[in-house]
Amino acid sequence: MIRAVLFDCDNTLTDFMKTKRAAVDAAVEGMIDVGLKVEKNAMVEKIFEIYWKDGVEDQKIFDKVLLKEFGKIDPRILAAAIVAYRRSKAGTMTLYPHVGLTLAELLKMGLKMVVVSDAPKLEVWLRIVGLGLHHYFDDVITGEDNVAKKPAPEPFRKALKILSASPEETIMVGDWAERDIAGAKALGIRTAWAKYGNTFDTKESGAEFELSDIYDLVTVIRRENAARV
Repeated sequence: MIRAVLFDCDNTLTDFMKTKRAAVDAAVEGMIDVGLKVEKNAMVEKIFEIYWKDGVEDQKIFDKVLLKEFGKIDPRILAAAIVAYRRSKAGTMTLYPHVGLTLAELLKMGLKMVVVSDAPKLEVWLRIVGLGLHHYFDDVITGEDNVAKKPAPEPFRKALKILSASPEETIMVGDWAERDIAGAKALGIRTAWAKYGNTFDTKESGAEFELSDIYDLVTVIRRENAARV
């Protein structure tokens, strides 16, 4: 019986990269608007180069790119970038189709749910609360809980403890095969790959199940639980 579900957040519940790209575009446009002399697409690429190197949750991304490109930080330019980024991010953060419906169905089925993410804890809660999902989850586990990031076993073990669930009665849902799927499988947790959120051009996830739509998870759990009654 599957009694508990672990969810990754970004690119599993939220279309995170779509939001990130729109916010970075807005930030660069904001900098240009207040006088920064750059070509927009080139500046966007430079920002993402640092994101890929230092992590897409880097909270000092604009400081870094301004220092790297111009050797100094103009507070007006930096402020314009931050304000435009935040406005765009707040306006474009969205759920994948059927996320709300899926979580509601799982809750009605009596399943307990936790988010396991490598993003900063406050940032994850801001997304979850902002999108109205906070009533579905018992907790959010991140590296700030004194555990290593996925695929290390610690965040998964902490989630199992919070849910009072064994690995075989728990399923992990995530988009990142090397972290979400591999980390969960190593502990014997069942796995479902969020294929709809694939941003790494992953061909083989190694997961027990693959989800083309998050609502496929409801079908999977109903089928698996019915087979074990």
